Amino acid sequence: MVTVRTRAVLVRIPGLVLGLAMFGAGIGLNIRANLGLSPWDAFHQGIALRTPLSVGLVTIAVSVVVLLAWIPLRQRPGPGTLLNATLVGVMIDVTLFVVPETELLWLRVLYLVGGIGLVAFGSGFYIGSRLGPGPRDGIMTGLAARGMSIRLARTLIEGTVLIAGWLLGGAVGIGTLIYTLTIGPLLQITLRWADRGPL
Repeated sequence: MVTVRTRAVLVRIPGLVLGLAMFGAGIGLNIRANLGLSPWDAFHQGIALRTPLSVGLVTIAVSVVVLLAWIPLRQRPGPGTLLNATLVGVMIDVTLFVVPETELLWLRVLYLVGGIGLVAFGSGFYIGSRLGPGPRDGIMTGLAARGMSIRLARTLIEGTVLIAGWLLGGAVGIGTLIYTLTIGPLLQITLRWADRGPL
C-alpha cells in the first residue's frame, strides 16, 4: 500500500529530475561560454583538463568523494542527493556534446546568461522538491550543524575549490563574478514559485 508520504515523494520526483537536468545543462552552457565558472565547476573542469575524464564524469566522481565526507558529519542522503550525484554530470556531458564551442563573444555571453538562468531555475525546482540536499550542500549543512555558520562554511569550501580549480586550469573570470553576484537573487526568485512546500 502506498502511504501518503510515499505518494508525496513520487509526485515531486518529476520536478526534481527536471530541475537537475536544467542545472546540468546550465553548467554545460557556462562551460561553453568560457568566460568563467562557479567555484565547483572550475574545480571540476580543472581536474578534467588534467585527466582523461570528461567534466561530467569528474563531477560525478567528486560527488561520490564528497558523499563519503558525509559519514563523519552524520548527514543522511535523500533521493535528491543520489540523483544530484549522477544526473547533473550526465547532463553536463550531453550539453557539451550538443552545444558547439564558439569564438563569437555575443554567443558566449548568451551561453553564460542562459546557463546561469538554467542553473537558477533548475535549483529552484530541485531545492523546492525537498528530497535531499546535493552532495556539496550537505557538507556545508553538516558543518553548520556542528557550530560553523553556513556563510563561513560556504566561503571556506568554495574559496578552496575555486583556488584549486584556478591552479588546475579551470575557467575563472568575469563569468565567475557574474555567477556569484546573480545566482543568489535569481534563486530567491525561483524558489518562491518552485517550492512545493514540506512533505
